Amino acid sequence: MSEKILVAVAWPYANGSLHLGQIAGAYLPADIFARYHRLKGNKVLMVSGSDQHGTPITIKAEQEGKTPGEIADRYHREFLESWQKLGISFDLFTTTGTENHAEVTQDMFLALLKRGYIYKAKVSQPYCPQCRRFLPDRYIEGTCPFCGSPGARGDQCDDCGKPMNPAELLEPRCRLCAAAPVFEDSEHFFLKLSAFQKKLLEWVKPQSHWRKNVLNFTTRYLEDGLKDRAITRDIDWGVPVPLEGYENKRIYVWFEAVIGYLSASKEWAKLNGDGEGWRPFWQDKDSRSYYFIGKDNIPFHTIIWPAMLMGYGGLNLPYDVPSNEFLTIEGKKLSTSRNWAVWLPDYLSRYAPDPLRYLLSINMPENGDTDFSWREFFRRNNDELVATYGNLVHRVLTFTYRNFNGCVPEPGEMDGQSQKLMNKAEETLNTVGELISRCHFKQAIMAAMALAQEANRYLDDKSPWKMIKEDREAAATSLYVALGVISALKTALYPFLPFSSQKLHEYLGFEGRVQDYGWKPKPPAPGQKLLEPKPLFTKLDEKLVEEETARLGQV
Repeated sequence: MSEKILVAVAWPYANGSLHLGQIAGAYLPADIFARYHRLKGNKVLMVSGSDQHGTPITIKAEQEGKTPGEIADRYHREFLESWQKLGISFDLFTTTGTENHAEVTQDMFLALLKRGYIYKAKVSQPYCPQCRRFLPDRYIEGTCPFCGSPGARGDQCDDCGKPMNPAELLEPRCRLCAAAPVFEDSEHFFLKLSAFQKKLLEWVKPQSHWRKNVLNFTTRYLEDGLKDRAITRDIDWGVPVPLEGYENKRIYVWFEAVIGYLSASKEWAKLNGDGEGWRPFWQDKDSRSYYFIGKDNIPFHTIIWPAMLMGYGGLNLPYDVPSNEFLTIEGKKLSTSRNWAVWLPDYLSRYAPDPLRYLLSINMPENGDTDFSWREFFRRNNDELVATYGNLVHRVLTFTYRNFNGCVPEPGEMDGQSQKLMNKAEETLNTVGELISRCHFKQAIMAAMALAQEANRYLDDKSPWKMIKEDREAAATSLYVALGVISALKTALYPFLPFSSQKLHEYLGFEGRVQDYGWKPKPPAPGQKLLEPKPLFTKLDEKLVEEETARLGQV
């Protein structure tokens, strides 16, 4: 029986190009996971979208002299192009600027208000006397009262991960003009997070399948005590508050953006002609929802969003939040302001997608920060993709194509070594699938590559290119075994390397798409017509290391 899997992926701010830290942190692991479950025959819904209402968009708009909508639209189009080129297979990638999203957000706001989980109170808001306006949280910076970091924002400290209110910042300053703000009272709506503390702790503690960093961070945060948080702001960009008298206020982005997972699911259902099609993913008790995010977003997905879902009622809580750690670049912390980043559109303009997907998968920051370097990219591509996996595929396919009339050969009786490798291919497929299902992506791709190495050793032992002159049937048998292993690798690596897996699928003589054949070993049948093969991967010139490294930090 097929499972229902909701794959909810972090919403990027539509204020700049995507970088590799974001891809390694959320988007690639989500895509690997979704592709695997589709191959398994499970019902998958993978959604996300551009966060158009965050203050980073309004800041960018002011810097460029454009409207926030113009900025958001520009980067949303770029995101869609990047997903297509990198192979990130969303069922829907929408925006928070849709009428549908506003309706779903306002419905949740009103439901929580009716049930007493939202209340009105006056709060001191930072007002910049020089800019003459109230400052949204991200327009104010200062020193974190919890860890002492000098670059904390009014909504969160990135160094210690603690959310906060602007009034808690030490030595606050306006991000635009650096003036010290004054605090003036303004009436706002608050989410009563404190009402959910006990219930959240009872829910969180048994989640033994969560990653340790996620579980420990969430537990510590809850045990420290939850504070109610303002969910509206004095701004004119965002989802309107659906009540009379509050026309100049908007629902704040941190409350609104997480609702996007639900609103995107409803939008997907409508677009597919079944307005109720979202319900199985959100309401069936056997459905599982996975939230793929970076570690800076943990409290919003393990505390705030679950509290909102509890208050609203009738919707599934997250099953897992497989948050990744950070990706550094050439040993240094990624910094978009200093251009110390590798931008996805820039990468895709010069290189193929699968080598990047491979490097980020086998170097994924699942349990700690990991580093991206162009030297490592060059080495992994040439030594592993080209020399290990690509060479295995190419020498088997080209030799078979030339010596057996472009068809899969008829095998003779298999010896113990051959049968053992065939069994190993099936075992590896099961192992890779189990690891992916538990969000252990790095271990999964390493297991697949280990099979490729074993197949190379088998071919070195059997040497069909020599044996064909002495015993054609023995050569045919070893090539048939190698083709079976390669076919298993095509499936096992498809979630990670979809473009090259599809090419290999066609070289092996299969029709249609890889995912149509399911997550099971399917050796090509004897006599099956092969396509004339070409190399799956391109060997890279070492000069790219120096050239690409020199581009970092250049403004």
